[in-house]
This record gives sequence, C-alpha cells and structure tokens, in this order.
Amino acid sequence: MTTAPSPIESLPSPNLLARIKHVLELIRFSHTIFALPFALLAAVLAWQREGTEFRWQDLVGILVCMVFARSAAMAFNRVADHKFDGDNPRTEKRHIPAGLLPIGFVKAFTIVCSLAFIVSTLIFLPKQLPIILSVPVLLFLLGYSYAKRFTQWCHYWLSLALMLSPIAAWIAVRDEIAVEPALLGAVIFFWVGGFDIIYACQDADFDRERRLHSVPARWGIRGALRIALVSHLLTIAALFVFWHFAGLGYVFLAGVIAVSLLLIYEHTLVRPDDLTRVNIAFFNVNAVVSIGLFAVGGLDLWLR
Repeated sequence: MTTAPSPIESLPSPNLLARIKHVLELIRFSHTIFALPFALLAAVLAWQREGTEFRWQDLVGILVCMVFARSAAMAFNRVADHKFDGDNPRTEKRHIPAGLLPIGFVKAFTIVCSLAFIVSTLIFLPKQLPIILSVPVLLFLLGYSYAKRFTQWCHYWLSLALMLSPIAAWIAVRDEIAVEPALLGAVIFFWVGGFDIIYACQDADFDRERRLHSVPARWGIRGALRIALVSHLLTIAALFVFWHFAGLGYVFLAGVIAVSLLLIYEHTLVRPDDLTRVNIAFFNVNAVVSIGLFAVGGLDLWLR
C-alpha cells in the first residue's frame, strides 16, 4: 500500500530553492525597477490617447516581455564576462566564477529566456510591430555584453538598451512609434548612462589592466564623475522637455523638480577619493527616481 507524501516531503528541495535564489541574484531581478516603471508610464500615456483600447493582455505582455528580455540580457552578460568576473576582486564571488551556478545552466537559461521573450510578443496580436522588432531588439540587448571590448562609451549602449523600454511599451499598446516615448527614452538614456559611469568607477584600475574600455578607465575617476554629472544635467533637461511635450500637469512637474534634486544629491555621495557610497547612489537613489516618476506621472493623469 502506498502512502501520500507528507507536506514536508512535497516541498521543493533545498537545492532547488537555492538554485532559484541564485538565478534571481544572477539576473539582479530587483533591478527590474529601473526600467519597468518607465515602460508602465509610457503604456499609461498611450492608453490615455483618444481611440486607444485598454487590453489586459497588453499589460501582461509588457510585464512578461520585460522580465524575459532583461533576464536573457543579464544572464548572457554573466556568461560573456565570467572570466573577467573571476579575475576581478570585486566580482570574483559572482555566481559563475564562484561555482554557484554552472556556466552550462546559465547558457541554457539565456536561451530559454530569449525564446520566451520572442514568443511572448505574440500576446500583442493582432499588432505586428512587437513581433517584427523582437529579434532585432533582443540582439541589441545581448550585444551590450561585448561593448566594453571596443568602446569607452559602453555605458550608453546600456542606456540605449534600457531606453527601449518605454518605446517598446508604447508600440505594444498602439503599434506605432511616437515622440512621447522617445522623449521619455531620452530621460533614461542620459540617466542610466550617468549612473553606470559612476558605478564603473569601482573598476577603473581593473579595466585599464585588462584593456577593457570605460569612461573611468579612459578619463580617470575625477573626469568620469564630471561626465556623469553632465549626463545627469541632460537628464534633468530631458525631463522638463518630456513634461512639456506630454502635456502633463503640476503634479508631474513637482516630481521632476524632486528628481532633479535627487540626481544632484547623488553626486554628493561619491567623490574621486571616496567610492564607498557608490551602491547607495546606484541602487537606493535611482530606485526612488524610477518609481517616483511613475507614481507622480500616474497620479497626474488620474487627477485630470
């Protein structure tokens, strides 16, 4: 006679739970908050357009496609950089060099997420643009992983990849390319490029040693922080242009002013001789920027 497994026996094994935890850490799942709020803000703006039908499948499609695209890009980056990560004291404990995840598993995970992203664009049918653009967009996202091999402006390849999020969300809703999401994308372009330069200051010496390209490796930490500051000043300018062109109100304007002050504050956290607060500048401040802009944008539209 067979007996039913106990509740404890039916739980996932510790190894499986550990593998899931390692995968989420590998792809920095929590960092999805950098791009997702901008995609959702673009979608909300698109739904506000006269004649645009709200469909739950479009919202689900945006979320699913973003998760799979970002997961594929992050996993591919870890595969492409695993040798550099193993040689860099700051990154030697990442999952592949530390042996927490086999490289073969991460490669398979990348392929699965890539295919899932492409297939997920079918959610938007009968719209055609999301399907047509899925492969070119995916290849561009994956290409970022090799940018440091040949250009110091690799930070802006990353920002270009993330600026696609509001443009893609708009296309998913309206099946067209428009100015509003492009302006919101410009905000992301200068914002992400600036904070990625700040983050890369930690690896300036290693990049020079291994002949990898980055703004800090080329211009030094002091010069890199100045370039990042200019990038963030352009972010502020792009925010005001977007606010005006999108026809948003005073609630969003207040958010723009608050974000401008936050970006300036971010640059007080990091100095050429003190990079100990880079992670605070990178994650905490920028998380508030992305979520905050989505919140005030949504509230502004709701109060119309």
